[in-house]
Amino acid sequence: MRNRFESFAGDIIELNRCLQKIKEQEMKRFGLKAGHTMCLYYLGKHPEGLTASQLTELCKEDKAAISRCLGQLMERELVSCRLPENKRSYRTLHFLTEQGQDIVRKMNDRIEYAVFHGGNGLSDGERENFYESLERILRNLTQYLEENEKAGEKSDGTQ
Repeated sequence: MRNRFESFAGDIIELNRCLQKIKEQEMKRFGLKAGHTMCLYYLGKHPEGLTASQLTELCKEDKAAISRCLGQLMERELVSCRLPENKRSYRTLHFLTEQGQDIVRKMNDRIEYAVFHGGNGLSDGERENFYESLERILRNLTQYLEENEKAGEKSDGTQ
């Protein structure tokens, strides 16, 4: 019988390793880095623009990583920004330039191919069950972490 912890942890680690390697290989085609992938992806999905804070949340990255990424993408003229009227930089909207949009179209084709390849041999039902199960596991583990954090606060005397 397979050990559930070993299987789950090992498979998740390997999936993440594959995902990172795919990002590296695919983004190298455009002269970009793996870290640019999600920023470009979400900017492509939001033509109305996104703030750095919104990208931080969507990309599940820290502020510093998103700030560096945006700076690099602006240097490459793939992203531009527009300061709002009140000039607060954290509300600055970032947009893809035409060149950025072109790269995102090509990138999305490669993403579609990689996802198709990854799900090869799965029926639509199996694929749906997989994503539902993965989301449930994520919700359960998030809840577990929150409960442990609260229990830890109570046990060390902090509120």
